Amino acid sequence: MDESGRATLLVVDDDAAQRKTLAGFLRKRGYAVDEAGSATEARGVAAAAPVDLLLTDLRLGGPDGISLLADLRRAHPDLQAIVITAYGTVEDAVRAMRAGAYDFVAKPVDLVRLEALVEKALERVSLARENRSLRQAVDAGAAFADLVGDGRALRQVKDLAARVAPTRASVLILGESGTGKEVVARAIHRLSGRRDGPFVTLNCAVLSETLVESELFGHEKGAFTGAAARKPGRFELARGGTLFLDEVGDIPPGVQVKLLNVLQTGRFERVGGTEEIETDARVIAATHRDLEKRIAGGEFRADLYYRLNVVTIRMPALRERLDDVPRLVEHFLRKHADLSATGVGGASADALAALARHDFPGNVRELENLVERALVLAEGPLLEPEDFPAPAPPDGPRAATASGGGLEEQVDRLERDLIGAALARNGGNQSAAARELGVSERAIRYKIRRLGL
Repeated sequence: MDESGRATLLVVDDDAAQRKTLAGFLRKRGYAVDEAGSATEARGVAAAAPVDLLLTDLRLGGPDGISLLADLRRAHPDLQAIVITAYGTVEDAVRAMRAGAYDFVAKPVDLVRLEALVEKALERVSLARENRSLRQAVDAGAAFADLVGDGRALRQVKDLAARVAPTRASVLILGESGTGKEVVARAIHRLSGRRDGPFVTLNCAVLSETLVESELFGHEKGAFTGAAARKPGRFELARGGTLFLDEVGDIPPGVQVKLLNVLQTGRFERVGGTEEIETDARVIAATHRDLEKRIAGGEFRADLYYRLNVVTIRMPALRERLDDVPRLVEHFLRKHADLSATGVGGASADALAALARHDFPGNVRELENLVERALVLAEGPLLEPEDFPAPAPPDGPRAATASGGGLEEQVDRLERDLIGAALARNGGNQSAAARELGVSERAIRYKIRRLGL
């Protein structure tokens, strides 16, 4: 469609007189019409502007009209076509239909019939686009199922994520801890052409410089103490898919240089290796840090920031969308229903009002934790205010420690650091990490899930 909403037709014929006659007839019928005298010229026209319907002569003095149709449909899957020829055979008609042509018309062209065919072919274009739009809406609904809420701020996040998903652009997701940055990253992956590829994550904040480098790029046997065998890195594991770098603002300066090089060239070497490895992983990064301040302080490279920050998505804090709290509570009640011994079926109005008085420094992750705790302790069919801890007063300890977070957030951060480091030391083995930390496997699995590790 052109800017005025008219269908755009592309007429291709190496006979200029016939091409102009046909194009003029269609323009008088109200269509926007482009012309081309060869398959090569037609490809250029279609690359510069959308085309709804192709009307092409079969023989073009080079690649024929059927080959042209096959080429254009790779980039324009909804394109319909009518193939026109003076030398038609049954074999030509079969080839045209297999290539996706709507119809096959013999010369001299019956213009009345052609006009009717054009209208029907464009109806098929509209139907295909409507069906695709509906499929995209269903896919988007599934992809954002865990991003609960429909306030304006969250709608903007979902809209931007859905628009950037089909592209190859790098995405930087900014926001406080617990706002759902990884949820958005996973949604982008599910809505992209890489949805069938792997989604690989790395939390850059819980690893030392050596471990971050090894986890990103892999290492060869003997590269360092403890490297008993070759290990592929996250860039290798994410080939054909998406690599999510959480807390990218905490990557050590030495590793930032190597990460920038991979983003620029698509190539890297394992630690201790000389073989150059290629990757096409799409990178989505996230951080709660103010990267511009870290750049000013010399802690983060400006060139890496701009390479990661092709598209920025800012996640709103929960205190900025408290009207979504009831929906989130309902979502978490369903998600963790198995924790309730009394079959809790909901939260009372008083309980929801009490939750609305929280400032939620831990954001959605904190609310989920509160609901889980309440489900475990509740004795009635509904969650009540007494099932939740009282909110801290505005000028109390939570406000006084805003820069470092409240007690719960600081405890979570400490647990996240300790568990993350233990997992890294044990190659991701949860049982070994649990033994090292002196807790049960069940406890560490619960904490890993709760803390988003």
